[in-house]
Amino acid sequence: MSTTGQGRVTGKRALITGAAGGLGVAMAWMLARQGAKVALTDVNLDGVQALASAINAELPGSAFAFAHDVTSEADWIAVVESAVAAMGGLSILVNNAGIGGELHYAESDTLENWHRVQAVNLDSVMLGCKHAMAHLRAAAPAAIINISSVAGLAAAPGMGAYNATKAAVWMYTKTVALEAAKQDWNVRCNSVHPVFIKTPILDPFVAMVGGDEATAHQKLARGIPMKRIGEPDDVAYCVLYLASDESKFVTGAEFKIDGGMLAQ
Repeated sequence: MSTTGQGRVTGKRALITGAAGGLGVAMAWMLARQGAKVALTDVNLDGVQALASAINAELPGSAFAFAHDVTSEADWIAVVESAVAAMGGLSILVNNAGIGGELHYAESDTLENWHRVQAVNLDSVMLGCKHAMAHLRAAAPAAIINISSVAGLAAAPGMGAYNATKAAVWMYTKTVALEAAKQDWNVRCNSVHPVFIKTPILDPFVAMVGGDEATAHQKLARGIPMKRIGEPDDVAYCVLYLASDESKFVTGAEFKIDGGMLAQ
């Protein structure tokens, strides 16, 4: 990971959900190395504690870890208050936690799968925006970054639950952006829409297309004009821009990290 141009979010205080793996790890390192304090949350407490320890070994006092079930309103209330106390405020919220769920066509999907994906991917975003907003307003200029997906902008068979939640995150982001802008809160809200990124969420797709991981990644990249899948830092750099004051006039927007896929 590049560490050039450090200091783009110096003095900012960020809460990142789903920070124990994948994109969350890349975002945590990116924001911390660019000057922010980071509160890392996940149902996997051991994972975020290990990440916080690693960040603090390089950047003492920068990272804090909290156990967090993002589908629980009680957890959100407790985690936001704990993060604010630990960091001295909150100016960035990254709603990153998400799951792919089971792959089903409409006639075989289960209500259990539908509700589980809805709770993790969408309810968590609403709860985060709800319970962080007062603190973000107090620390303005502030930013909310909701991690959606290209699957929220273009459908795919067998992914009904995932498509629906990611599309809802996209539109909910715009609603929150307008609410904040019209009330002069100086809290921006944008969504990020990655395509296939080298994280564990790709595992079901790798299994589906078959072959070893490298071969599977090549197959997944066939529909991407740039002919490769993305790296976690490709998303983290976008999050860095949206978290920084460089994007002070950007709100209610969607950022596609897709190698040109949706330009076709």
